[in-house]
Amino acid sequence: MTDAVTTADIHLIQKILPHRYPFLLVDKVHSIDGIKTAVGVKNVTMNEPHFQGHFPANPIMPGVTIVEAMAQTTAVMVGASLGLTDGNLLVYFMGIDNCKFRRKVVPGDVLEMYVETTRGKPGGKVWKFKGVAKVDGELAAEAEFTAMMDMQNA
Repeated sequence: MTDAVTTADIHLIQKILPHRYPFLLVDKVHSIDGIKTAVGVKNVTMNEPHFQGHFPANPIMPGVTIVEAMAQTTAVMVGASLGLTDGNLLVYFMGIDNCKFRRKVVPGDVLEMYVETTRGKPGGKVWKFKGVAKVDGELAAEAEFTAMMDMQNA
């Protein structure tokens, strides 16, 4: 029997997620509590391509990428907890609800994504999650989202 995975560094994240630069939006996941909760970390840096156009004189991380970072955190949580580290997990958005943005996220910020599963079970296709993103403890964004877990050949 193996020990439960409670953290995922960038190497494990890349074994779970198919995303790569420039769309890999989570650097680390910690506090993984099975498929229930986890905390993702995104170090926001000026060299990310979206800052070239959003907005060059006042760079702000696009809200959709914040929501995507929360979703990637949930995929890592589920993948790590279910041992899906062979690239067979694909996750697709089905819906985003109650999404709100509360503060700007800018280069130099450390974005922390607190995510929880509100519906889903191993082997299930449709899962629901809730997430909040914070910078220095201040709420930056929140959303509920539905995703389809496509566990190819799992």
